Amino acid sequence: MAYWLMKSEPSAYSWDQLVKDGRTNWSGVRNYQAANNLKAMKPGDRAFFYHSNEGLDVVGIMEIVKAAYPDPSDKAGRFVMVDVKPVGPVKTPVRLAAIKAEPKLKDLGLVKQSRLSVSPVSAEEWKLICKMAGVKP
Repeated sequence: MAYWLMKSEPSAYSWDQLVKDGRTNWSGVRNYQAANNLKAMKPGDRAFFYHSNEGLDVVGIMEIVKAAYPDPSDKAGRFVMVDVKPVGPVKTPVRLAAIKAEPKLKDLGLVKQSRLSVSPVSAEEWKLICKMAGVKP
């Protein structure tokens, strides 16, 4: 299993909306590196749901339920999307400031490439952030 962090602005699509929907496609990614990360995802992988811009915290855990397939909103046909479903909320949202303050997370994609909307998370980083969030890895 691989681990990921996926960012969304709550005003565009929030954790609460995902919970209400029960499943969604993660579409609209237009950065090649982020798109390559989507292409690497496999069903069963887990991802943190991160509220960007209006929150700046990890708020939930998702499961990848469908591997990458063409994003119909990309008329050029270059980009993909995956389907995700909520696994559960975190007990304690993990703020960006707390992530940046943790030396063991200095190489986390969220810290090193802050504008990247989809980034990998190592198993060690996953366990640490889950601990910070009060959930089992």
